[in-house]
Order: sequence, then structure tokens, then C-alpha cells
Amino acid sequence: PWENTRPRDPYVGPDGRVWFVGQTGDYVGVLDPASGKFERFELDEGTGPHNLIVGADGMIWYAGNRAAHIGRLDPRTGKIVKYPMPDPAVRDPHTLVWDANGDIWFTAQGANFVGKLMTRTGEVRLIPVPTERARPYGIVLDSKGRPWINLLGTNKLATVDPATMQLREIEIPRAEARTRRIGVTSDDKVWYVDYAAGHVGEYDPATGKFREWLIPAGEGGRPYAMAVDDRDRIWFVETGVRPNRFVGFDPRSEEFFSITEIGSGGGTVRHMVFHPQTRTIWFGTDTNTIGRAVIPGELRAMGQ
Repeated sequence: PWENTRPRDPYVGPDGRVWFVGQTGDYVGVLDPASGKFERFELDEGTGPHNLIVGADGMIWYAGNRAAHIGRLDPRTGKIVKYPMPDPAVRDPHTLVWDANGDIWFTAQGANFVGKLMTRTGEVRLIPVPTERARPYGIVLDSKGRPWINLLGTNKLATVDPATMQLREIEIPRAEARTRRIGVTSDDKVWYVDYAAGHVGEYDPATGKFREWLIPAGEGGRPYAMAVDDRDRIWFVETGVRPNRFVGFDPRSEEFFSITEIGSGGGTVRHMVFHPQTRTIWFGTDTNTIGRAVIPGELRAMGQ
């Protein structure tokens, strides 16, 4: 209901409500899927919230992308606690993800850092990325608690050893690759979408090998948002076509399937999350909608 506010990065809370941020509207919003009712929590002007995640206790944690902090919102009281970045150079917390201990790993794209927020103490640890203007972007954790990061400004991925906090960069063979979002399957293989040249890619940390597939929309398809479901299928959105298209890829058959146009047009779908309890993927669009995709149990080959 709030026009031109770029609703994005939905996350399903423990009560089934769907939380999201209004990036250009400086708010945290929540949708009740059962009733369709929206509610809004105001943030300080200029916060520029980029992403949020929800704790098991129902607390909302958001990235204050234009205000150099991570915030915690208590939806029962509306109270906000801010955790500022300890280095003024780290001005733009970008994407947040939970670890198994309830702490938060995050990227800071423009500042060129990866960070970790210890939620019990408020301590923030920062790790610089060695490659200049690497633009750390998407982030996800594997089964061992190791974060994997897209470096959008270069043809590299990155990972961090949680024990030593040492960051390692991994070069993608194609020099023109620029990956934007990332996922991990149950075998701890790392998947990514190449926004610059229209590929879905796999990196196997055990062997160091890469494999890639050109997406249905081709090199200009601009794949952006992506998620991995509970059957290790890869889902992503082609944002270089109008309307945007929601696409599935099955790593077992190496086939694309279930290509679906987004009804609102999408504009650009930037991030999405799979909710295993309801087998749905939630996303926000630049056309001012929150979207829900119900994921099929059986595969449907492209063209069927």
C-alpha cells in the first residue's frame, strides 16, 4: 500500500507473517498472508534499509544500508536498538544471514568488507576484502557454518573460515563473470547467478571445479534473485526481460523448467527466500508488490 518504496527482501517469521523492508521508504513492513493486511514500522529518515532477517524470538534485524548500522526492531513495542559499524569506512551493511549460534554474518558492498555481528554482545567484527572494489554482495552459509559471498565487482567468490576469520577469494574461470546472489545445496556445493553474462554456475569446494549453464534468456538475461529449495533445485529471476521471469533449474538433470512470467512485471526482483514449511519462495519487486511462488513437488520440463 505504500507507493514507490521498493519493498524487498521478504523473510517469513516464526508466526508465518512475512517481513520486508521499504528501501526508499525507510520502513520495516509486515504482511499477514492469511488476511492480506500490511503493517508498517517507521525507521529514521535516511536509513535506506536494504535487507532483513527474523530471529526465532520474533525480533527483526535489518541492514541500515545508508546509515552504517544494523538495527534490531522489537515488533511488540516498536523499540529499535542500533548496532553501529566500528569502522566509519564500513558505511553500508548490505545483506544479513544467520549462523547456527544466532549471530549474523553480513556484507558491506561499497565499503568492501564482510562482517559478523555477535547478537548477544553487540560486538561487530570486520574483514576487509583484498581485491579493491570487489563489492561483496550476496551471502549464504554452508552446513559447516562457513559463509560464501558473491564479489559482484570482480569474477570471484569469497569464503571465510569462522575459526580464524580469514577470508579467501576464489576466481571464476570466465573473466567477464559478475555474480550477484548465491546459494548452497545439501552437498555443500556453491551455486551462483552471473548477472553480467546470463549464467547459473556451480562451484565444488571439494574439487575446486566450476560448471556453468547459459540461462534461457541468454547472456542478457540478468539473473538476480535466487534461492535453493528443499530438493536442491535452483530458482532465480531473469530481470533482463520484461516481464521478469521466475525460472527453475534442476542440477540432477541439468535442465531448466517451470519458467513463469511475474504478473506485476517485477521491474527487478533483487532477493528471495525459500520457506520450507510452506514450500514457498517469497520476493519483493520494484513494481511495489510482495510475491509468493508456490514450488512444485514434481519437476516440469521446459516447454511442458
